[in-house]
Amino acid sequence: MYSDPFWTSLLFFIDDILVYSKTVEEDAEHLRTALKTLEEHKLYAKFKKCDFWMEKVHFLRHVISKEGVSVDPSKVEAVINWPRHTSIIEIRSFLRMARYCRRFVKGFSRIALPLIKLLQKDNKFSWTEDCEASF
Repeated sequence: MYSDPFWTSLLFFIDDILVYSKTVEEDAEHLRTALKTLEEHKLYAKFKKCDFWMEKVHFLRHVISKEGVSVDPSKVEAVINWPRHTSIIEIRSFLRMARYCRRFVKGFSRIALPLIKLLQKDNKFSWTEDCEASF
C-alpha cells in the first residue's frame, strides 16, 4: 500500500473525481468539501454519473479501498507473466514498466539492481541467476 499524503482522500483525472476515506464519517466530510469546492468554482457533478459509498474502486491502474491504494492485480499479473528477457531493449522496456510500481515495492532499486547493471555501457549481456531472481 502507498501512503503518500496526496493519496489520502481525493484523486482526480480529467473529468473523474474520486473521494475516499477510511470511515464513512470521513468520507462524508471529504465529499462535502469536494462538492463545495466544485460549487465555488461553478463546476458541477452529474448525479446519475456518481457512485457513492463503494467498498472498492478501480481507478487509473490502482485499487482504492479502506486499506489504502494498491496496484491493480491485473497489472501485477502482467508483470508475473512477462516473458524472460533476451536483449537489453527488452530489459529497458521491462524496467520502464516496473519502475511505475516502485512506490509499492520496498527496496525496488536493490531488487532491480542486477537488471539495471545489464544496461551499463560495456557490460556483456549475461542472464545470471541474480538476474533471474531480480526479475
